[in-house]
Amino acid sequence: MRFVVYGAGAVGGVIGARLFQHGHDVTLIARGAHHEAVRDGGLRLDTPDESVTLPIPVADRPAKVTFRPGDVVLLAMKTQDTLPALTELAAVAPPDIVVASAQNGVENERLALRRFPRVYGVCVLLPSAFLEPGVVQAYQAPRTGGLDVGRYPDGVDGTAESLAAAFADATFAAEARPDVMRYKYGKLLMNLGNAVEVVIGPGERGADIARLAREEGEACLRAAGIDALGGGGMPFQVRPIRGRARGGGSSYQSLRRGTGTIEADYLNGEIVLLGREHGVPTPVNDLLRRLANRMAHEGLQPGLMTPEEFMAALDGSAPG
Repeated sequence: MRFVVYGAGAVGGVIGARLFQHGHDVTLIARGAHHEAVRDGGLRLDTPDESVTLPIPVADRPAKVTFRPGDVVLLAMKTQDTLPALTELAAVAPPDIVVASAQNGVENERLALRRFPRVYGVCVLLPSAFLEPGVVQAYQAPRTGGLDVGRYPDGVDGTAESLAAAFADATFAAEARPDVMRYKYGKLLMNLGNAVEVVIGPGERGADIARLAREEGEACLRAAGIDALGGGGMPFQVRPIRGRARGGGSSYQSLRRGTGTIEADYLNGEIVLLGREHGVPTPVNDLLRRLANRMAHEGLQPGLMTPEEFMAALDGSAPG
């Protein structure tokens, strides 16, 4: 089994690095300066216990990969980039290739299933970072995080069990679960706080706003009849790397890198969508979504407003 990790940033880069480090066949797909750095000098993985540079094969697009029977494509880009990525992949990959979504949100699997029949969901609990080309960081060690996996929309088969075994061999807590999407909906509730880190900044200042966002999310899932499991926290302790703590989650890192896009439409926006479909108000998530998108578009850094300013904007007494 070869893993073709499509999107070698914080999550994909760390998973690919750990798999490669433990003897698995891995090819990365990365873009731009990150691709060039990995191609020329390898991928550096920093953890609380080590810093290692790994000579992982890398391509800059699916068309540069010669796909083989038994390959697994591990999607690890942000959801706003999934559709064009799948379009490129479908043009060159065998139609029966295994596609596994190691991504936040719950939309990616549906997008993949339109193009490929063998789709798997991976519930990712992985505190990681990618802020400079050629370097990814994992803030848990010796266990790196959690990667539960199951077939989409449900079920467990030999492929799911093989994926879970490979992840477990590569320092992840991993189980094959027939109801993996219930865990991904639980993770979605956690990820509603990503936009809070962007708008308010990381730390405890935005805790009350994150709680309100989650309460809206839970109400929407109940109204939609969607059962969510897990999402209660990381399975192991997050530790600093060379004395520096992890600064923030994936959306925070997108703003720090100035990517110009953010995944709020598929996290907070998923709750807004469910609320509109089922008649549940979602003002907190909608404002977080709009503000996060505006900040990404304008190239702003995290920490746009205080919690008090956010609540004033929510009440309509300040521009949102």
